[in-house]
Amino acid sequence: MPEYKHFETKAIRNQSERSGYNEHSVPVYMTSSFTFEDAEQARALFADELDGNIYTRFSNPNNTEFINKLCAMEGTEDGIATASGMAAMFSSMAALLKNGDHILASRSVFGSTHQLFTQVFPKWGIEHTYADINNQDEWEDKIKPNTKMIFVETPSNPGLDIIDLEWLGLLAKRHNLILNVDNCFATPYLQQPAKYGAHLVTHSATKFIDGQGRTIAGAILGTKELIDEIRFFTRHTGPSLSPFNGWLLSKSLETLAVRMDRHCDSAIRIAEYLEGHDELELVKYPFLGSHPQSQLAKKQMKLGGGLVSFVVTGGFDRGRKFLNSLKMMSLTANLGDSRTIATHPASTTHSKLTDEERAEVGILPGLVRISVGLENVNDILEDIENALRASK
Repeated sequence: MPEYKHFETKAIRNQSERSGYNEHSVPVYMTSSFTFEDAEQARALFADELDGNIYTRFSNPNNTEFINKLCAMEGTEDGIATASGMAAMFSSMAALLKNGDHILASRSVFGSTHQLFTQVFPKWGIEHTYADINNQDEWEDKIKPNTKMIFVETPSNPGLDIIDLEWLGLLAKRHNLILNVDNCFATPYLQQPAKYGAHLVTHSATKFIDGQGRTIAGAILGTKELIDEIRFFTRHTGPSLSPFNGWLLSKSLETLAVRMDRHCDSAIRIAEYLEGHDELELVKYPFLGSHPQSQLAKKQMKLGGGLVSFVVTGGFDRGRKFLNSLKMMSLTANLGDSRTIATHPASTTHSKLTDEERAEVGILPGLVRISVGLENVNDILEDIENALRASK
């Protein structure tokens, strides 16, 4: 396979080898298993002496193509596709941690990731500590002798806070820790954490990578050494991606750059329009000048992303009333779709956190997260404006 220089070409031209039918578009390999030429080849494949497909729980040409594209985009050595984003988050940690280990994580993480740290891993004797994504000074102090991994989301969900990946990579290197970065919001088009020292990059491919709300999937990308360990774990625990979904996602990657350009262009226009609005207390967007880390965001991200957060005046009830007043936007538990989606995190995605925990990560009662879609931006703005008026 040739080495392509540019992101868009990597996304389109990294394909599986053609079959004897010389197809232009890669087919879907809907098969549970693969045949062997003879008993010796079967033995060698199971002994890992040969590369090849044995069983779709282990590997499949569609999933391999999907991962090869992502590795080329992220600049990583290897990767694994999983059946969901949370399967990727869980496997990237559970495969490498053991009883007595400690994770240092940014306090602002997705609600289900928080549940892993607080409800699942403690059963196995794995502890965690949260650090403030906006306060570098406290991170080094919270590293313990048994700390094994640092885990962060940047931009964070849903507050859109940014952490300095270059600084974090040096911190992890200094203490010989695994740096695991959830790159879901940025996608590899906007940000490549491996360039800054991340050993693992995780994705919910359900979001912008799919981009049309059609499927659920995840990906773990990273160094060959770590991916080999994680592959053993996933091979025997079974969070495998369907070949059809692997095919679908590989096709989706072909338009990722085009879609993200549009998402980001509309998102910054919406953020700039809403800033200073009489009915809003705060507007948050990484490339907005008022964002406290806008210069850092511009240093490590190509564009500001497709998410905009704002706080409506009137708190919890006004936030819910605003959502009920929207006419065009979808109310659904997802993001990164071609259709614009509005979410009230305090009552949905982060409802399992206590009031104090939500306050610590900037999830105010009236916070609304908008995943900006591909509709005409003026229609999105009109829907927001009408809902603000109707929810007074």
